[in-house]
Amino acid sequence: MTLFRLDSSIRTAGSASRAVADTAQAAWLAEHPAGEIIRRDLGVEPLPSDAWASAVTGSRTPTDQQTDSQREAITLAARLGDELLAADSFILAVPLYNWGISQHVKTWIDLVIAGPHFGSGSQTPLKGRSGLLVIARGGAYGEGTPKFGWDHSTAYLTRILSEVWGLDLRIVEAELTLADVVPAMADLKPLAAQLLATAHDAAATHGRDLGQQAAVLASA
Repeated sequence: MTLFRLDSSIRTAGSASRAVADTAQAAWLAEHPAGEIIRRDLGVEPLPSDAWASAVTGSRTPTDQQTDSQREAITLAARLGDELLAADSFILAVPLYNWGISQHVKTWIDLVIAGPHFGSGSQTPLKGRSGLLVIARGGAYGEGTPKFGWDHSTAYLTRILSEVWGLDLRIVEAELTLADVVPAMADLKPLAAQLLATAHDAAATHGRDLGQQAAVLASA
Protein backbone atom coordinates (compact mmCIF):
# COMPACT_ATOMS: atom_id res chain seq x y z
CA MET A 1 0.00 0.00 0.00
CA THR A 2 1.17 3.51 -0.80
CA LEU A 3 0.17 6.81 0.79
CA PHE A 4 0.72 10.16 -0.91
CA ARG A 5 1.15 13.03 1.52
CA LEU A 6 1.25 16.71 0.61
CA ASP A 7 2.34 19.39 3.06
CA SER A 8 2.25 23.08 2.28
CA SER A 9 2.73 24.98 5.54
CA ILE A 10 5.60 27.45 5.44
CA ARG A 11 6.26 26.49 9.07
CA THR A 12 8.05 23.27 9.89
CA ALA A 13 7.65 23.78 13.65
CA GLY A 14 4.36 24.67 15.25
CA SER A 15 2.32 23.88 12.15
CA ALA A 16 -1.20 22.69 12.97
CA SER A 17 -1.77 21.27 9.50
CA ARG A 18 1.42 19.20 9.68
CA ALA A 19 0.58 17.95 13.18
CA VAL A 20 -2.95 16.87 12.23
CA ALA A 21 -1.64 15.23 9.06
CA ASP A 22 0.93 13.37 11.20
CA THR A 23 -1.94 11.92 13.23
CA ALA A 24 -3.74 10.76 10.10
CA GLN A 25 -0.57 9.27 8.66
CA ALA A 26 0.17 7.36 11.87
CA ALA A 27 -3.34 5.87 11.79
CA TRP A 28 -2.90 4.87 8.15
CA LEU A 29 0.46 3.25 8.92
CA ALA A 30 -1.12 1.31 11.76
CA GLU A 31 -3.22 -0.40 9.07
CA HIS A 32 -0.21 -0.82 6.75
CA PRO A 33 3.01 -0.98 8.80
CA ALA A 34 5.05 -1.80 5.70
CA GLY A 35 3.32 0.87 3.63
CA GLU A 36 5.24 3.32 1.46
CA ILE A 37 4.94 7.10 1.88
CA ILE A 38 5.32 9.39 -1.12
CA ARG A 39 6.02 12.82 0.34
CA ARG A 40 5.70 16.15 -1.43
CA ASP A 41 6.51 19.08 0.88
CA LEU A 42 5.74 22.34 -0.88
CA GLY A 43 6.54 24.40 2.20
CA VAL A 44 10.11 23.11 2.37
CA GLU A 45 10.69 22.60 -1.36
CA PRO A 46 8.38 24.90 -3.34
CA LEU A 47 8.02 24.29 -7.04
CA PRO A 48 9.38 26.95 -9.44
CA SER A 49 6.69 29.56 -10.02
CA ASP A 50 7.39 29.78 -13.77
CA ALA A 51 7.23 26.03 -14.39
CA TRP A 52 3.50 25.95 -15.15
CA ALA A 53 3.76 28.47 -17.99
CA SER A 54 6.75 26.60 -19.42
CA ALA A 55 4.91 23.27 -19.22
CA VAL A 56 1.81 24.65 -20.96
CA THR A 57 3.67 26.45 -23.74
CA GLY A 58 6.08 23.57 -24.12
CA SER A 59 3.28 21.03 -24.57
CA ARG A 60 2.06 23.09 -27.51
CA THR A 61 5.49 23.35 -29.08
CA PRO A 62 7.04 20.72 -31.40
CA THR A 63 9.51 18.61 -29.45
CA ASP A 64 12.50 19.66 -31.51
CA GLN A 65 11.65 23.32 -30.86
CA GLN A 66 11.16 23.15 -27.09
CA THR A 67 13.52 25.08 -24.85
CA ASP A 68 15.39 23.41 -22.02
CA SER A 69 13.07 25.07 -19.46
CA GLN A 70 10.01 23.79 -21.32
CA ARG A 71 11.33 20.23 -21.40
CA GLU A 72 12.20 20.40 -17.70
CA ALA A 73 8.74 21.73 -16.82
CA ILE A 74 6.99 19.06 -18.88
CA THR A 75 9.03 16.37 -17.13
CA LEU A 76 8.23 17.89 -13.73
CA ALA A 77 4.50 18.02 -14.47
CA ALA A 78 4.52 14.37 -15.51
CA ARG A 79 6.45 13.38 -12.38
CA LEU A 80 3.97 15.16 -10.10
CA GLY A 81 1.08 13.33 -11.74
CA ASP A 82 2.92 10.01 -11.51
CA GLU A 83 3.32 10.52 -7.75
CA LEU A 84 -0.45 10.75 -7.40
CA LEU A 85 -1.19 7.82 -9.69
CA ALA A 86 1.24 5.64 -7.72
CA ALA A 87 -0.71 6.10 -4.46
CA ASP A 88 -3.63 4.19 -2.97
CA SER A 89 -4.51 6.82 -0.32
CA PHE A 90 -3.98 10.55 0.05
CA ILE A 91 -3.44 13.05 2.86
CA LEU A 92 -3.16 16.70 1.86
CA ALA A 93 -2.45 19.35 4.50
CA VAL A 94 -3.21 22.89 3.36
CA PRO A 95 -3.31 25.98 5.61
CA LEU A 96 -5.46 28.97 4.70
CA TYR A 97 -3.18 31.85 3.74
CA ASN A 98 -4.54 35.33 3.00
CA TRP A 99 -8.04 33.83 2.64
CA GLY A 100 -7.02 31.44 -0.14
CA ILE A 101 -4.52 28.80 -1.16
CA SER A 102 -0.88 29.81 -1.28
CA GLN A 103 0.99 30.35 -4.50
CA HIS A 104 2.99 27.15 -4.12
CA VAL A 105 -0.16 25.00 -3.74
CA LYS A 106 -1.69 26.62 -6.82
CA THR A 107 1.53 26.00 -8.74
CA TRP A 108 1.42 22.32 -7.77
CA ILE A 109 -2.22 21.95 -8.88
CA ASP A 110 -1.60 23.78 -12.14
CA LEU A 111 1.45 21.66 -12.93
CA VAL A 112 -0.39 18.41 -12.18
CA ILE A 113 -3.19 19.48 -14.53
CA ALA A 114 -0.59 20.42 -17.16
CA GLY A 115 0.72 16.85 -17.10
CA PRO A 116 -0.36 14.03 -19.41
CA HIS A 117 -2.73 12.24 -17.01
CA PHE A 118 -4.59 15.12 -15.33
CA GLY A 119 -5.25 17.50 -18.21
CA SER A 120 -8.56 19.00 -19.24
CA GLY A 121 -9.46 15.88 -21.23
CA SER A 122 -8.83 13.53 -18.30
CA GLN A 123 -11.80 12.08 -16.46
CA THR A 124 -11.37 11.78 -12.68
CA PRO A 125 -7.99 9.97 -12.83
CA LEU A 126 -8.09 9.14 -9.08
CA LYS A 127 -11.66 7.83 -9.06
CA GLY A 128 -12.22 5.08 -6.51
CA ARG A 129 -9.37 6.14 -4.21
CA SER A 130 -9.84 7.90 -0.87
CA GLY A 131 -8.24 11.04 0.45
CA LEU A 132 -8.17 13.33 3.46
CA LEU A 133 -7.89 17.11 3.18
CA VAL A 134 -6.55 18.75 6.33
CA ILE A 135 -7.42 22.46 6.49
CA ALA A 136 -5.89 24.78 9.10
CA ARG A 137 -7.21 28.30 9.58
CA GLY A 138 -5.64 30.84 11.89
CA GLY A 139 -8.95 32.52 12.71
CA ALA A 140 -12.63 31.62 12.77
CA TYR A 141 -14.57 31.40 9.53
CA GLY A 142 -17.79 29.61 10.47
CA GLU A 143 -21.27 30.94 9.96
CA GLY A 144 -21.95 33.90 12.23
CA THR A 145 -18.28 34.95 12.50
CA PRO A 146 -17.01 38.24 11.02
CA LYS A 147 -14.94 36.34 8.45
CA PHE A 148 -17.67 33.94 7.33
CA GLY A 149 -17.34 33.49 3.58
CA TRP A 150 -13.71 34.62 3.50
CA ASP A 151 -12.32 31.09 3.14
CA HIS A 152 -11.69 30.91 -0.61
CA SER A 153 -9.56 27.78 -0.33
CA THR A 154 -11.65 24.86 0.94
CA ALA A 155 -14.36 24.96 -1.73
CA TYR A 156 -11.78 25.24 -4.52
CA LEU A 157 -9.67 22.37 -3.18
CA THR A 158 -12.75 20.21 -2.73
CA ARG A 159 -13.77 20.79 -6.32
CA ILE A 160 -10.31 19.96 -7.67
CA LEU A 161 -9.63 16.92 -5.49
CA SER A 162 -13.12 15.45 -5.51
CA GLU A 163 -14.92 16.55 -8.65
CA VAL A 164 -12.00 16.98 -11.06
CA TRP A 165 -9.58 14.31 -9.85
CA GLY A 166 -12.21 11.95 -8.45
CA LEU A 167 -11.08 11.33 -4.88
CA ASP A 168 -13.54 10.05 -2.31
CA LEU A 169 -12.71 13.00 -0.09
CA ARG A 170 -13.20 13.71 3.58
CA ILE A 171 -12.16 16.94 5.32
CA VAL A 172 -10.73 17.75 8.75
CA GLU A 173 -10.68 21.40 9.78
CA ALA A 174 -8.75 23.10 12.58
CA GLU A 175 -9.57 26.74 13.34
CA LEU A 176 -8.16 29.43 15.63
CA THR A 177 -4.69 27.95 15.15
CA LEU A 178 -3.07 31.35 15.73
CA ALA A 179 -4.61 31.81 19.17
CA ASP A 180 -1.33 30.89 20.88
CA VAL A 181 0.69 33.53 19.04
CA VAL A 182 -1.71 36.44 18.49
CA PRO A 183 -2.22 38.45 21.72
CA ALA A 184 -5.67 39.66 20.64
CA MET A 185 -6.81 36.01 20.47
CA ALA A 186 -5.64 35.05 23.97
CA ASP A 187 -9.18 34.54 25.26
CA LEU A 188 -9.75 31.99 22.50
CA LYS A 189 -6.92 29.65 23.54
CA PRO A 190 -9.18 27.13 25.35
CA LEU A 191 -11.53 26.91 22.38
CA ALA A 192 -8.59 26.64 19.99
CA ALA A 193 -7.16 23.74 22.01
CA GLN A 194 -10.54 22.02 21.96
CA LEU A 195 -10.91 22.45 18.20
CA LEU A 196 -7.39 21.13 17.60
CA ALA A 197 -8.03 18.08 19.77
CA THR A 198 -11.23 17.40 17.83
CA ALA A 199 -9.30 17.70 14.56
CA HIS A 200 -6.71 15.17 15.76
CA ASP A 201 -9.45 12.73 16.77
CA ALA A 202 -11.12 13.07 13.38
CA ALA A 203 -7.79 12.70 11.58
CA ALA A 204 -7.05 9.46 13.43
CA THR A 205 -10.44 8.06 12.45
CA HIS A 206 -10.11 9.11 8.82
CA GLY A 207 -6.53 7.89 8.57
CA ARG A 208 -7.60 4.46 9.75
CA ASP A 209 -10.53 4.45 7.34
CA LEU A 210 -8.28 5.44 4.43
CA GLY A 211 -6.04 2.51 5.17
CA GLN A 212 -8.91 0.07 5.41
CA GLN A 213 -10.55 1.32 2.23
CA ALA A 214 -7.29 1.06 0.31
CA ALA A 215 -6.98 -2.57 1.38
CA VAL A 216 -10.52 -3.30 0.24
CA LEU A 217 -9.89 -1.64 -3.13
CA ALA A 218 -6.67 -3.59 -3.62
CA SER A 219 -8.41 -6.91 -2.95
CA ALA A 220 -11.39 -6.19 -5.20
